[in-house]
Amino acid sequence: MKMHGLGNDFVVLDARERSLDVTPALARAIADRHRGVGFDQLAVISTGGSDAHLTFYNADGSTAGACGNATRCVARHLFSETGKGELHLTTDRGDLIARDLGKGITAVNMGAPQLDWSEIPLAEAMDTLELPIEGAPTATAMGNPHCTFFVPDAEAIPLTDFGARYEHHPLFPNRTNVQVAQVIAPDRIRMRVWERGVGITLASGSSSCATAVAAARRGLTGRKVQVDLDGGSLQIDWRDDGVWMTGPTMHVFSGEFTAEFLDTLS
Repeated sequence: MKMHGLGNDFVVLDARERSLDVTPALARAIADRHRGVGFDQLAVISTGGSDAHLTFYNADGSTAGACGNATRCVARHLFSETGKGELHLTTDRGDLIARDLGKGITAVNMGAPQLDWSEIPLAEAMDTLELPIEGAPTATAMGNPHCTFFVPDAEAIPLTDFGARYEHHPLFPNRTNVQVAQVIAPDRIRMRVWERGVGITLASGSSSCATAVAAARRGLTGRKVQVDLDGGSLQIDWRDDGVWMTGPTMHVFSGEFTAEFLDTLS
């Protein structure tokens, strides 16, 4: 299936009835927007948990521990398939609860943010609220690492160069997602994102969660905010039971790979 959440696009493979050997080469081939299908992340549905287990891959073939918008997309598909209004999904991030709010709106509890340097992880012990990097960004993990810069004007940042530079900063041994965030109001943030292993994306669910958490920790906003991304807006609510993310999804098409395409990978 090809799906997207606010233009953050995914290929979803269903491996519940037949196991799939997803190699980095296969992920990269499918991700190619000229010779494959194209995606920001690849999500694989397999059996496990109460309803399903999800595994994520980036466009460069590396794995991702979490992908919020892809989780919402798969949840919406499973809502339609099962008729359920709530799902229990498992990921490398842990157990996630998804809820169908109707009219194509899906909410997912992305779990508690990881705020200690060792959980993110960083290369050495330090306060994660303001890193010793120019711009004093905040580090947060939502199953994957994030580095959030609060700036006066998010549109003015040359994100291609900026994101690539900080993705590989030595403080982040596993690389990091990079966000530039502009606080518009106590309940609203304008945010642009560079995803590790992908580049600039129109939206990112885990980045939105991380940015909302970072803004609340710094006293810039409350714990419930709207995050405005290049592709649209998500509602983020940092509650006692975790960080809830709510927004729309779209199932674009379903299909099969041809033998000719798959043969090119052998």
